[in-house]
Amino acid sequence: MSDGPATAGPGTGASGHLSARELIGVVLDPGSFSSWDSPVTEPTEGREGYAEELRRAREKSGVDESVLTGEGLIRGRRVAVLVSEFRFLAGSIGSAAARRIVSAIERATREGLPLLAGPASGGTRMQEGTPAFLAMVDITGAVRAHRQAGLPYLVYLRHPTTGGVMASWGSLGHVTVAEPGALLGFLGPRVYEALYSRPFPEGVQTAENLFDKGLIDAVVPPAQLSGIVDQALNVLVAAPGKPPAAPETLDVRPAEDAAWSSILISRNRRRPDLRRLLAFGASDVLPLNGTGQGEKDPGLFLALARFGSRPCVVLGHQRPRRNDDAAMGPASLREARRGMRLAEELGLPLLTVIDTAGAALSQEAEEGGLAGEIARSLHDLIGLASPSVSVLLGQGAGGGALALLPADRTIAAQHAWLSPLPPEGASVIVHRSTNFADRMSNAQGVNVAALHARGIVDHVVDERPDAAEEPRAFCTRLGAAIEYELWSVTTVPVETRRRRRIEKYRVLTD
Repeated sequence: MSDGPATAGPGTGASGHLSARELIGVVLDPGSFSSWDSPVTEPTEGREGYAEELRRAREKSGVDESVLTGEGLIRGRRVAVLVSEFRFLAGSIGSAAARRIVSAIERATREGLPLLAGPASGGTRMQEGTPAFLAMVDITGAVRAHRQAGLPYLVYLRHPTTGGVMASWGSLGHVTVAEPGALLGFLGPRVYEALYSRPFPEGVQTAENLFDKGLIDAVVPPAQLSGIVDQALNVLVAAPGKPPAAPETLDVRPAEDAAWSSILISRNRRRPDLRRLLAFGASDVLPLNGTGQGEKDPGLFLALARFGSRPCVVLGHQRPRRNDDAAMGPASLREARRGMRLAEELGLPLLTVIDTAGAALSQEAEEGGLAGEIARSLHDLIGLASPSVSVLLGQGAGGGALALLPADRTIAAQHAWLSPLPPEGASVIVHRSTNFADRMSNAQGVNVAALHARGIVDHVVDERPDAAEEPRAFCTRLGAAIEYELWSVTTVPVETRRRRRIEKYRVLTD
């Protein structure tokens, strides 16, 4: 896992940017590419001299249009590809290129193939005017149909990608990564300067800035792209394996520890967190980054991963590493809902991991709509079409914990807990002092034993005697429990899952 963008490395040409054919050669297995392209039909409309411009573009680029399509193998897996050639009229999209793109996307959909797009384009082709501009609608419709078929659409944004391409098929990936240093944006900087008589602010339209703002998932050089695609597809199109044997943790009963004892244990900074769970209990972990809409929050971690043979979308609280790190804010839950949509669209199970001392208490959180985001998260999880498993890993304080709880099955670490407020806060409300936190926690039924008795926790993973003392072994046990539960809920029909999910929480109010 990585907390930041990857750095540039081998695999870039002398200019730092590969042609379409060079990128295909770097990303696909050697000798596996097969073109899907037919000869282009010359446009009947366009400004005077356009035919000559097309002729010169073919000579300069060595290709017949601004995009190449086809299929090949990436680490032995069949994948459709769609790659721009910037040297052909700045990779612009006219009618012939649009037809080629739509035809390739529709073929990938018919043949059930994941699709990797590598745009590098100034946008729609000005020589063809509004008809070329409107072609972006047709391309977007083809991408939408591909995604609705439950097929992965992966995007590698290359230098430069702007205009109508960035505002259509360049921004619709399930997973989107970008070339280091790539210029990426809606309005080209030269156009901005001509219109407003001043340069566009530096550093805004760069791959690295888009990563920082939560708009793309990673920044990787071409040489690393095949590995990223392979990791993603190991989750997104993983062949179902055999159901796992029942884990030993199915026989674990909740411990009799007092709630306050568990709370103190859960606050140990050495206790395994989500990062360690994924490192020791999962494989093919591919972190995703931000909402894709210009927000990211360090309070939540979103990723694709596999537990044993079972792929899933993972979203969970990322425990602060320092006391002054920001608590989970509203952007975290908007990022979580991106994960929920991804799981539903691709038919993947969803795993949520709860480990929070509480959501952010601040002006920014209030004005950012934290309460509404908690409500929308609950709304989406209760009605989720995908199978779901939640894990109580450690602390579970307040609405920030509740927002990730509803699921078909809930696993709890032995010393996890769930409470409307941290016990100190509950003590202040009732006793006007924090001195009664231990009594409040024991009386409120916040520990795993009480949650299991009420039917909220279905599966307990023991700590021997404290996960902080055996992090790898604990995470391995928890990973096996997660794999088992992901399998168990996947076999249940959608409407049955939804009904049982609602009934699970209704018993608390009957």
